[in-house]
Amino acid sequence: MVFWEGYCSDEVMGIFAPIVVYWVYAGFYQALPPLNRYRLHTRKEEEDKNLVPLVSVVRGVLLQQIVQATVAHGLFLVTSNANSSGINVQPSLAIQIIQIIIAMFVMDTWQYFVHRYMHQNKFLYRHVHSQHHRLVVPYAIGALYNHPLEGLLLDTFGGALSFLVSGMTARTSVIFFCFAVVKTVDDHCGLWLPGNIFHLLFQNNTAYHDIHHQLQGTKYNYSQPFFPIWDKLLGTYMPHHLVKRPEGGFEARIAKDGRD
Repeated sequence: MVFWEGYCSDEVMGIFAPIVVYWVYAGFYQALPPLNRYRLHTRKEEEDKNLVPLVSVVRGVLLQQIVQATVAHGLFLVTSNANSSGINVQPSLAIQIIQIIIAMFVMDTWQYFVHRYMHQNKFLYRHVHSQHHRLVVPYAIGALYNHPLEGLLLDTFGGALSFLVSGMTARTSVIFFCFAVVKTVDDHCGLWLPGNIFHLLFQNNTAYHDIHHQLQGTKYNYSQPFFPIWDKLLGTYMPHHLVKRPEGGFEARIAKDGRD
């Protein structure tokens, strides 16, 4: 039993809930005061270094979400597991947890290798992936700001593959994709807030991804959105530490000795 049962279908929730969650969570960060004591970059850095205005970022994210919603609708149509009575059969809680873990591994694997290739292939980086790196100083609303081709290959196909390989139902996908959206937004929020559960539970977090957006870190820390497994296995992990800035806030700084 879920709270939306009787109001809308699992498929409708699976299509629209991740989009709503994205704008609610990213909007929460956007509405916060400057919080200079917790920023990884100053406001001036954000204004001076970023090469694309907020309105263009919003348009780009909306375009990607339209594509994702269309693909999700198609997936739900062809994978429905409704029985003869029209009821979708849900697996046990233990099976759903296993499916989510499998989906996390599949998404991490897909995104690592596609992301890394987009950096290694000069044509793809120059004409496709560099659009995301126009946000040199990441912020929450820009988490899904990508070239449309990258949005399709990296996020949409990666999400579809995670859904199909794990065998999850539309209902389980609501939980998985909403969590993935929140994690992705948080990784781009640019704030190191005390008590942030993602910073406590995940090594791949805001500071980790901030290193990747720095000039000297663009060929490292490709892993997203959950765990740094592939970076560590394949030698693209860049150790770093947080340093307090005298004027307030923090800086994610690459560890010179190669160790945390």
